[in-house]
Amino acid sequence: MFKKETYIARREQLRKDVGHGIIILPGNHEAPCNYKDNTYWFRQDSTFLYFFGLQREDLVGVLDCETGKDYLFANDYDIDDIIWTGPLPSVKELAESVGVENSGSMKDLRKYLDGKRPTSALPHYLPPYRADIRADLSEWLGLVLGSVNRHASMELILACVKQRSIKSAEEIEEIEKAIATAYNMHVGAMKLAMPGRYEYELAGFMEGEAWKGNGPVSFPVIMTVHGETLHNHGHNNRLEVGRMLVMDAGCETSMNYCSDITRTVPVGGKFNERQKTIYEIVLNANLEAARVTRPGITYKEVHTAASRVLAQGYKNLGILKGSVDDIVANGAHSLLMPHGLGHMMGLDVHDMENYGQINVGYDNETRPSEQFGLGSLRCGRRLQPGFVITDEPGCYFIPALIDKWRAEGTNKDFVNFDELEKWKDFGGIRIEDDILVTETGCRVLGKPIPKTVKEIEETMAS
Repeated sequence: MFKKETYIARREQLRKDVGHGIIILPGNHEAPCNYKDNTYWFRQDSTFLYFFGLQREDLVGVLDCETGKDYLFANDYDIDDIIWTGPLPSVKELAESVGVENSGSMKDLRKYLDGKRPTSALPHYLPPYRADIRADLSEWLGLVLGSVNRHASMELILACVKQRSIKSAEEIEEIEKAIATAYNMHVGAMKLAMPGRYEYELAGFMEGEAWKGNGPVSFPVIMTVHGETLHNHGHNNRLEVGRMLVMDAGCETSMNYCSDITRTVPVGGKFNERQKTIYEIVLNANLEAARVTRPGITYKEVHTAASRVLAQGYKNLGILKGSVDDIVANGAHSLLMPHGLGHMMGLDVHDMENYGQINVGYDNETRPSEQFGLGSLRCGRRLQPGFVITDEPGCYFIPALIDKWRAEGTNKDFVNFDELEKWKDFGGIRIEDDILVTETGCRVLGKPIPKTVKEIEETMAS
C-alpha cells in the first residue's frame, strides 16, 4: 500500500467533488472457479483499491459527504476461518491502517444504511460489473435487481474519472515496476520464438515471469502467429519460419498497477523483406504517435496522425490509392487497423472502463466517431499531464474483412483489392508502448523494450 495519508487525501477529494449524500464503494468477493472453495485468484476492485488500498475480500467502504466521516465494514474472521487462513488483521485494524476511524460488521452496515434511508436520497455507487455486487446493492438499497445499474451515480463516475485519470508520481513508479517485469516477459519470449516451439510455451513463460515480478498477468496473454485476429487467445500453433508472432502481454504489480506491451517478432529471429516492410510502417506510426502526443491535443488527433503514416505506407506499397487526406477522411486505412490507437491505463489495464468507456475516454467536448476503425478508439479526449495511455498501432490482413469490403465495394476508390490479395496470408503486426503525458510532451514509460528491426534481430540472436 501507499502511505495512509494518500488514501485519506483521495477520499477527502472524492467527498468534495461529489459534495452530498453518501458514497458506497464495495470491494470484491472471492469468485468460485468450479466449486465454492476452489476460487479464482482474488482481484480487488480497482476503485476500492484506489480509495482504501486494502486487499481483503468482502470489504465495503462508505464515505459520508455530509459528516466528512469514512467507514469500513466487513465481518471479522472467526476460528473456523483462521484454521485455514492463519491469523489476519481485524476490520478495525485494517481501517486504522488506511486512516479510517469508523468500522463495523456487515450487520452494522445495514443499520447504517437503514438509518440514512428515511432522510437521504439514494446513495452514490458505481455501476457494478459483477453479479454478486449487483445483488448486494439490490439487497442493501432495496432496489429491484434489474434496476441497479440504472441508478448508478453519474456524479460519482465523473468524480472518480477526474481523480484517477491524473496519475501521481508514486503511481507512475508502480506502473514502471510493471513495465520492468513486462520487459523480462517480452525479451525472454523473443529469445524463445524459434521454429518448432508452440505458442503455449511462450505464453506460459510470460505468465511465469509475471508471477516472478509478484503479480499476475494484467489480461490473458495474446501470443499468436495469427495476428490478424486482434485478440487471439488460442495458443496451440507451432511456430514456423515465415510467420510473424504477435505478443501482447502485461502484468500487475503487487498493488495491481498494470503494464500493457505488444511486440511482434519474426519466428526464427530474422525479418524477411516483406515482413520488414510492413513492420516499419507500423513502427513509424507508433513513433509518430509518441512524437505528437502532448497536453492540449486530443487523442483522436493523435490517432489521426498515426493513421496518416499508415495510409502513406500502404499507398507506397500500392495497397491503397488516392490522396492520404482522402484515404484517412474516408477511413479506408481502417481496413488494416480496425481498432483505435490506445486506451487509458493504470489500476486497470483498460483503466476505469467499468465506469463506462465513453465516460473515461470521452467527454462533452470530444465524442466518439461512428466511422469504422475510428469508432473503436477507446480514448479520444483532450490530453492532460498525468494521463497514462497506450500507443498501439497495428496492421492486420483479415481475409474475411477484405472479402467483405471487396464484395460490398467499401472504399473501392481507395483500396487496390487486387494488390491486397497478395497479402491475405500475412497475419498481423502490433507495436504497443505505455506513455505518460508530461507538461511539455510525453515519455515512453519503463526500460526500452526492443522495438526496431535491428534491436529485435539482435535480441533474438542472443
